[in-house]
Amino acid sequence: MGKFRVGFIGTGKRRERPGPMGYAMAYQHAEAYRKLPDCELVACADIVEENARAFAETFGITRIYTDYREMLEKEQLDIVSICTWPHLHAPMVIDAARAGVKAIHCEKPMADTWGAAKRMAEECERLGVKLTFNHQRRFGTPFRKAKALLDEGAIGELLRIEIGFGNLYDYGSHTVDLANYFNNETPAEWVIAQIDYREERLIFGMHNENQAFALWRYKNGVYGMMSTGVGSTLVGCHHRFVGTDGVIEIGPVGENLPVLRVRRFGKGDWEAIDCGGEGLHGPGYIDRAIADIVAALREGRESELCARNALNATEIIFAAYESVRRRGRVDLPLTIEDNPLVDLVNRGELRPQPRQVT
Repeated sequence: MGKFRVGFIGTGKRRERPGPMGYAMAYQHAEAYRKLPDCELVACADIVEENARAFAETFGITRIYTDYREMLEKEQLDIVSICTWPHLHAPMVIDAARAGVKAIHCEKPMADTWGAAKRMAEECERLGVKLTFNHQRRFGTPFRKAKALLDEGAIGELLRIEIGFGNLYDYGSHTVDLANYFNNETPAEWVIAQIDYREERLIFGMHNENQAFALWRYKNGVYGMMSTGVGSTLVGCHHRFVGTDGVIEIGPVGENLPVLRVRRFGKGDWEAIDCGGEGLHGPGYIDRAIADIVAALREGRESELCARNALNATEIIFAAYESVRRRGRVDLPLTIEDNPLVDLVNRGELRPQPRQVT
């Protein structure tokens, strides 16, 4: 088998201060691909030609496009990385799948609506295209070691997963996906939530609430709980796992605390778990994620970053917003097509004020 031909949609522009307007994630994807001996970086597309040229020069790419459809038509790519804003993900994924690529690795969140998320996954499954999403934290040592502790029964039977970081939609794409990972990808059966959205918060062009509280129950009886914004201090860590015989925490808030710790009931104080200097965000997590999706393509297996797992998390997130719209519990599967938060803003039921810039 020859090398996989890799192309990029949405190169972005490298920024001195990455943030809600862009992280130029294509650069991080490309760095990961070029470390793999069975990948060849051959083409890139961005609507801003200057951005595409800068990216191409960085990675020795000779074929540059401002129209990604033209790139898909001409280049016979095996793998495409999509690093654009969420409202573009579904049409670009579907176009790439129909162009005959073998695998698509897309940035998170999945899509701007629940209907779009389902359609992109369904079309890739229909065409036999491996669709994955960049939930790279699954490959971080603190998260891997926490899962190992859960699997070995360090805190007994898992009862509850608590999240105290970020927001529901953007960063929640990571935290809810991780919660599902820790609970063995078990689907949720219902979600109930409330949010506060008084100041406009756009991340990659999408509305994100200022504060949220969500509760859901998985089909195996484990509960998930998420408190964001100022309420995240209620949890006081990135993830907490409460079991019958102890507690595990990832990213506890406080000075000089380990990134991962466990407290076994009846066995004294917290025990720090060595994570080799790795934190909540890296280093090396994207490298490992992309190495796995390429290996999965080569070996004909499913990556744990697959669309099926991403849909599990996305359903919980959109169900939380739907709970706000219905003012009640939402039983799953979720049957809506739109984004309830966007609908509430468009109809004037939520009226976030423009953000005050100081």
